[in-house]
Amino acid sequence: MALRKEDVDALLAQARALPGAEFDIKWETRRVLSLERKMFALFHEDNVMYKVAADDFLVLSGLPGVRPAPYLARARWIEVASLEALNLEQLHAGIADARRLVLAKLPKAVRQRYEASA
Repeated sequence: MALRKEDVDALLAQARALPGAEFDIKWETRRVLSLERKMFALFHEDNVMYKVAADDFLVLSGLPGVRPAPYLARARWIEVASLEALNLEQLHAGIADARRLVLAKLPKAVRQRYEASA
């Protein structure tokens, strides 16, 4: 089943509630979520892209409806265009994990600030 606009909008709303998530529009149509100006997820009308752990990249990008994200695959991002292999809960968990991956690469003082507010 293809990812519908309503599904993407729901995922975006949930992801915007993550601590420190900053919303922006880039490239005219891409709704982007960042943490400390580091992107962790992109939302389009019929797909979602987000960062994944290096160990999970090959497995996830080979699932039905999932592929390496154009222009971002080298940074281990996937693009999900259907709910064939991953359901909405799994996508939300994946986006939350993408935020944690970005947080882990931020300076220690910034990480501690987010950990203290959690």
